[in-house]
Amino acid sequence: MTAARQAATAKSGDILHTPRNPLKAGITTGGLVLTTTAAVGASVLAAGPAQAAVPQRAALVKAPAAAPGTAPGRAATAKQSRAAKQKTRAATAVKYAAKQIGDPYRYGGDGPGSWDCSGLAQGAWRKAGVKLPRTTQQIYKAVGKKVSWKGAVKGDLLFFYGGRSHVGVYAGHGYMIHAPNSGEKVKKIKLTRYYKRNFSGGVRPGL
Repeated sequence: MTAARQAATAKSGDILHTPRNPLKAGITTGGLVLTTTAAVGASVLAAGPAQAAVPQRAALVKAPAAAPGTAPGRAATAKQSRAAKQKTRAATAVKYAAKQIGDPYRYGGDGPGSWDCSGLAQGAWRKAGVKLPRTTQQIYKAVGKKVSWKGAVKGDLLFFYGGRSHVGVYAGHGYMIHAPNSGEKVKKIKLTRYYKRNFSGGVRPGL
């Protein structure tokens, strides 16, 4: 464009030429000519970090544990309470069984003074406030919480032989209190390999 034509354009205010690419249109800032792309970049820089912050990847946040007042929290608390109560009952049962050591075995005996194996187990847990059926098979079936040989704790009832025909009260530390058979007395014994071989299940009353 000639100088004379530029002067005429400035005087009339007419636009004689429109750039073909709008993104390359000139923007005058402080005496400098910037393309639209550069101007946008300049405005972002001028806006400062608060306005031009780069979005961050959302972090995965683990849900907090349920508070004691929530439904799962109340369930967990109730379970702990039952376990603590059972532990107290188990200690009572073992203590009672231990007091019967020396009493004679009598078939069908359920105390006081004489016992058979299931009579002793039933009597011990009765003292702890838990009612159990009379025979070994009935006791095993009635108690929902089953335990393994290695999982036994104080107060659990351990069953032996085919048909679970014998039961003893686990006293902890590898010992059991039971009424063996006719001609013997209630005693506390060490659970040897013999008993491990003949173990046929265990239960945990009082839960």
